[in-house]
Amino acid sequence: MTPEEVSAYIAQAGRDAWKVPDISHDTPRRTISKVGIIGAGTMGGGISMNFATAGIPVTILEQKQEALDRGLGVVRGHYQRSADKGRFPQDEVDARMGRLTGTLDMNDFADCDLIIEAVFEDMDLKKKIFTDLDAIAKPGAILATNTSALDIDEIASVTKRPADVIGLHFFSPANVMKLLEIVRADHTADDVIMTCMDLAKAINKIAVLVGVCPGFVGNRILYARQAQAQKLVFKGAMPWDVDAALNAFGFRMGPYQMSDLAGLDIGWKKGATTANPIRDALCELDRRGQKTGAGYYDYDENRRPIPSDVTARIIAEVTGIEAGKAPGQDEIIAACIHPMINEGLKILEEKKAQRASDIDIVWLNGYGWPADKGGPMLYGDMVGAETVLATMERLGADDERFAPAETLKRLARDGGRFIDVQPG
Repeated sequence: MTPEEVSAYIAQAGRDAWKVPDISHDTPRRTISKVGIIGAGTMGGGISMNFATAGIPVTILEQKQEALDRGLGVVRGHYQRSADKGRFPQDEVDARMGRLTGTLDMNDFADCDLIIEAVFEDMDLKKKIFTDLDAIAKPGAILATNTSALDIDEIASVTKRPADVIGLHFFSPANVMKLLEIVRADHTADDVIMTCMDLAKAINKIAVLVGVCPGFVGNRILYARQAQAQKLVFKGAMPWDVDAALNAFGFRMGPYQMSDLAGLDIGWKKGATTANPIRDALCELDRRGQKTGAGYYDYDENRRPIPSDVTARIIAEVTGIEAGKAPGQDEIIAACIHPMINEGLKILEEKKAQRASDIDIVWLNGYGWPADKGGPMLYGDMVGAETVLATMERLGADDERFAPAETLKRLARDGGRFIDVQPG
């Protein structure tokens, strides 16, 4: 495809993402004039900025005054830096902060039209919060969770109003990232979905409606890439080999660069044994990413990543693989990228995305997919179904999680385009 054709495809995909074919556009919307947010941390604070910036008053809840003050201070700092850079007048800082009200009492959500839970990923905690919200929120209030992967049907089950429950998965930093995965649970009402789609536009987000499954669309595909990146290291690649290949493909950050930025200790605690023993060993040495000055990489004073002898030694000890046995760059790209395409097809088979191009919009706007390659599904058409199938047959022979999708086999056998695949 020419660059012009790819750009035209992306533009059309962006327009299509707003369309919900199985809900009438005339569906009445609920009025959202006040929002409640649970959690003033990185996600909660960032989410609150979207609404305050759009002129919508926000009540933000924390457990302790110190955490609340810290969170509101961070929000003010973001606004102040933007004003200092001339993005809006100085008096706008106080105007926006004036729309934020901090509280330690959940009862202050009683008059909110939308309440978004933005605490850490713990199912029991989220169910406790939604049980409490069910008792406090007014009839017709939308109850949303910012979970990035958990089962929203399970969260909704603790309420007497599952039709009012929806997923609003903001991406970090939530005040900057454009993507919003709107997650439709089994019982989510049509008017709740359409209200949230409209609200996404009002707060300047790009919304994609997805279904409930582990990781939804974006993270589910990311998990496939992460699993293969880890397998590559056990085949002799160094983390910097994998990252360099994906940088060459067009990603600004590869999986190990991303891990170091996010923090290696997400989901890990001292003494833990996880499915990633290399990560465990690094964390035990307090190499937890950029925040500790070392992770998979060493970092200089400018946070420039440097391949690490310590990491190389740990990998050799864990894997028993000799250095210098790394797969080639093309093999690394195929092993990381083709499973993403295959997973996208499985998502469509399960009807967890409305259309193939929605998957591309998620990855273009939430994960830095290189625009010249159009998204995982369009890229599938660029490389061809036979090529992707050959990779997946090889990877699937080692791990059934990567078995070729039935749709992939059909495309390779009968022809057709990835971007034309319909859900189901």
